[in-house]
Amino acid sequence: MSKSVTKEPLMHIVKRDALPNWHSWAIRIAAIVASLLVCALIIIFFTGENPLNIYITMIKGAVGSTRRVWSLMQNVAVLLCVSLAVTPAFRMKFWNLGAEGQVLIGGLATTACMILLGSKLPPYILIPMIFVVSMIAGAVWALIPSVFKAIWNTNETLFTLMMNYIAIQIVSYFAYVWSVPKGSGTIGVINEPTKAGWLPDLFGQKYLINIVIVAVLTVVIYIYLKYSKHGYEISVVGESENTAKYIGINVKKVIIRTVLLSGALCGLTGVLLVSGTDHTLTKDTAAGRGFTAVMVSWLAKFNPLYMILTSFLIVFLQKGAIEIATVFGLNDSFSDIITGIIIFFIIGSEFFINYKVKFRNGKGESK
Repeated sequence: MSKSVTKEPLMHIVKRDALPNWHSWAIRIAAIVASLLVCALIIIFFTGENPLNIYITMIKGAVGSTRRVWSLMQNVAVLLCVSLAVTPAFRMKFWNLGAEGQVLIGGLATTACMILLGSKLPPYILIPMIFVVSMIAGAVWALIPSVFKAIWNTNETLFTLMMNYIAIQIVSYFAYVWSVPKGSGTIGVINEPTKAGWLPDLFGQKYLINIVIVAVLTVVIYIYLKYSKHGYEISVVGESENTAKYIGINVKKVIIRTVLLSGALCGLTGVLLVSGTDHTLTKDTAAGRGFTAVMVSWLAKFNPLYMILTSFLIVFLQKGAIEIATVFGLNDSFSDIITGIIIFFIIGSEFFINYKVKFRNGKGESK
């Protein structure tokens, strides 16, 4: 009887052992360099512009003046806050895609406090109330899918995603109810003459209080996830619910508690956006940050400290892309393409950090 001969594939993918940190970051940096080279070729081919001028413009657009630096830091802080919010749930493998809606509901609660109580309460009562009410609102909005997941094991991805659209419609309704002038559909700047409910400036800087709040929150969440009992329980539930049950962890309680925290932090982001930055509310207040935060958290391996770098990178690219479109008169979509290519390479680098490609040796046949 003849022996069957099978031909091995030309290559196959195998999982790597854990790489040293310097090796992982070297791969990421190489990916960024490669993405810039690809973008340069695309720029030359489609526009004829000097790629170097494009990249210099991108840098100027992000950090070209003091005002732009503060704006960059403010946007990094807000994006980082949403990323911190979704991270505890993600570590537990509860895929909360509802951050966008939870931020909007938190912002709606902030707006309600500013409009309805702004003229009735002193700032030292109004501001703390805004934080408490908005965080409760975000937590309640997150509570609904967490209860359904914990008790009936529903699909949290679809559930939280659909709730975003409900939140958008609720905000649109109240934007019409509180619109100025009536019937315009936009709220306008809230309490502009009195600034009731506005977060105060620190050392003359408008955005500094937002940055300080998020900086403190980053450290707190890092300690909470890494060193607290709750953080340990989140990790165990994320690894295996059966293991968690076996060692006596109340899985349902952990799920609900963790997603409540996630929603509350999204509500806090709503405060930073409405009370600390925009002083108004629209259905676009969250501006897609709830979805961008998913990428920020994942790229940072759910590590709050690394999220500072990934948040900065994303916002830097967004600011730079807007400047490119303005200075060179390019279509906004072109700047988005450049940003997308760079992000694609960064995300793709994670594959080479976690896996390696092995090619066939010799004849590549086995009997």
